[in-house]
Amino acid sequence: MTKRQEFRTLQTFQDFEIREYQPCVIAEVKVSAQYSTATSSAFASLFKYISKGNKASQQIAMTAPVIASQRAEGPESNDWYVSFVMPSGSTFGHLPHPNDPRVILRELDTETCIATSFRGKATEELSEKKVKQLRAAAARENISVSSETRICRFDPPFKPGFMQYNEIVIPVYLGGQ
Repeated sequence: MTKRQEFRTLQTFQDFEIREYQPCVIAEVKVSAQYSTATSSAFASLFKYISKGNKASQQIAMTAPVIASQRAEGPESNDWYVSFVMPSGSTFGHLPHPNDPRVILRELDTETCIATSFRGKATEELSEKKVKQLRAAAARENISVSSETRICRFDPPFKPGFMQYNEIVIPVYLGGQ
């Protein structure tokens, strides 16, 4: 069983929940690509990092999800940040440095987000539909959210599409609740 990023549910609504994600470290690669190819173009670098492709030649456990995020809309909308969450308890200072300069380690603090899950292959069309639904649900509840959007995939690409589990996660502005 692959370990998952840790969070606790703060509040549940009909079609989403508010979560508090625990502090963690992510390994991240920025790619300028279409959504359909962004994850696959970054995946190899990230997988090499956790498969001894680091200064210590250390194996690092795989976790779920694989996250593809966009931090802005507009001209940079082809910039995707694809990341793996490092195992729970990992700290920036204790993780080996990546051999690949494209792989960046970042520490994330405790973070409040809204999230919704869905089944099916996380295509661009389905993901966009779920993002719009989640943003509309947040607006309905007067929850102020950031422009960042995270598409979180929990299953390998070879798993049949209809069985794949995914989530859309969007950071919340706490002053807006």
